[in-house]
Amino acid sequence: MSIAIALLILRLVVGLTVAAHGAQKVFGWWGGSGIPGWAGALKRMRVRPAMPWAIASAASELLGGLGVAVGVLTPLAVFAIVATQLVAIALVHLPHGFWSTKGGYEFNLSILAAMIAVAIAGPGSISIDSLVGVKFPEPVTFIVLAILTIGGVAAALVTRTPEQAAASKAQTT
Repeated sequence: MSIAIALLILRLVVGLTVAAHGAQKVFGWWGGSGIPGWAGALKRMRVRPAMPWAIASAASELLGGLGVAVGVLTPLAVFAIVATQLVAIALVHLPHGFWSTKGGYEFNLSILAAMIAVAIAGPGSISIDSLVGVKFPEPVTFIVLAILTIGGVAAALVTRTPEQAAASKAQTT
């Protein structure tokens, strides 16, 4: 029972934290920008097309976070969060180093580690997945979702507007 409680605490804290970040992006809650503002931020990061990626990433945080918190379709929810954190590290935090006080990736790495731990351990017995008897085949589910996540992250990164095009467009406007 102690492992189930530990997993519940981990899922609730990390899942609801990520869901809150998603709610900032989706609804503009808690000082967030809402989808239009988030799309604008992605556009400034040269992500294209910005609006579909804004919707996908904000929904991944919101729904992934809620899914992890309650333990429903846990592997899907986990990898939705993993994808958002990998892109956030690559586009925003990596150039600033490790420490979050300097804008680094410390916080995102902690979320990634927690989500990989949940992916490996499963949601635990105190979860909707356990309550309704949802079980994903392992390790196949982990491997397939990891490959799909890497593919999605790569797509988000390689479809960005080249720096030269972005710089020349900024100079003309």
